Amino acid sequence: MAVTTEPENITDTRRAPTASERFPLIALLALAVAGFITILTEALPAGLLPQIGVSLSVSEALAGQLVTIYAIGSLSAAIPLTAATQGMRRRPLLLIAIIGFAVANIVTAISANYVLTLVVRFIAGVAAGLLWALLAGYAARMVPDYLKGRAIAVAMVGTPLALSLGIPAGTLIGTAIGWRACFGLMSVLTLILVLGVLSKVPDFPGQAADKRHSLGPVFRMAGVRPVLFVTLTFVLAHNVLYTYIAPFLASVGMARKTDLALLIFGMASLAGIWIIGILIDRYLRQLTLASAVLFGLAALALAVWNDVPAVIYGAIAIWGLAFGGAATLFQTALANTAGDASDVAQSMLVTAWNMAIAGGGIVGGFLLDKIGVGAFAPAMLCLLATTLAVVWTAHRHGFPSA
Repeated sequence: MAVTTEPENITDTRRAPTASERFPLIALLALAVAGFITILTEALPAGLLPQIGVSLSVSEALAGQLVTIYAIGSLSAAIPLTAATQGMRRRPLLLIAIIGFAVANIVTAISANYVLTLVVRFIAGVAAGLLWALLAGYAARMVPDYLKGRAIAVAMVGTPLALSLGIPAGTLIGTAIGWRACFGLMSVLTLILVLGVLSKVPDFPGQAADKRHSLGPVFRMAGVRPVLFVTLTFVLAHNVLYTYIAPFLASVGMARKTDLALLIFGMASLAGIWIIGILIDRYLRQLTLASAVLFGLAALALAVWNDVPAVIYGAIAIWGLAFGGAATLFQTALANTAGDASDVAQSMLVTAWNMAIAGGGIVGGFLLDKIGVGAFAPAMLCLLATTLAVVWTAHRHGFPSA
């Protein structure tokens, strides 16, 4: 009897893991707040350039370089810094990046010297490059393999929230109480986040010395280059239009509707990341293909029916829906492809993403000056057709069919 009853007793004491144990929502939301602060720190000066220029005694053009220097810091630091810190424990490294934002924003809030402000903005960009390289891999390590995509989607939700709500709200607050106070509030939020990370986000070891990854072998992994290439072309197509959305709308008689258009884009982006968060772990390839197709249809509509405001708003909504989950799609594809070399691979994605942002400004500006806004849609369609072709052919590695 004892032999038969003992297994029954053992079985009775077992319980299935709870939902919170399987999916650490609070910890992932802490990562999302970190992403939110990163985007807000990067883009907020763009909405407050007149105030910043007067306060620092420089022109608005020079004040605009506070955004440029941030991007340069992120672009230049992501790969070397991530490679150099592979052996560090993950939570201390994450905290270093977050504290970097707090320090940079505090100094920005009190600095009266333009050069000093540029320096701390560069430091903030360096912190951003490191943080973006960490986020996707960190989120993936918190959950079982079958929940990686959903975890990354939650960790990435801070980006569309910052773009759609954070930056407009920050601009409004900065206009009301001053741009320095606005940066001070971000510093307070960052320090609160530090406490949240310490209490809720688990720590993970870094890579052992004999298991660290160099850039060349990671770049040559099957599937890594297709994901990086798709990131570059897709985000480049996005930034050609997003950077110059105001002159585009002005050309079709909707100059005063820029704020509404960006709000529609932001709301649709939130819907996009929500949909992708639900479906990504089963349909990553299909969702990536669908995003490229939807973005292409939106670009086509903007080219053909740009005299119909309802069509323009609809196309912008479809564009936002297609782009909202793009970061999640590409980061999840790269995390699945690179395995334990994910952090190094993600640093390459951060670099490709920032290259696309800079390239969008350069390519879009050239097209605007030489041809006009009518050239945007054909250029975007060429980039998106290339994106679609690469995703379609990367059915074994990168964007696998199974």
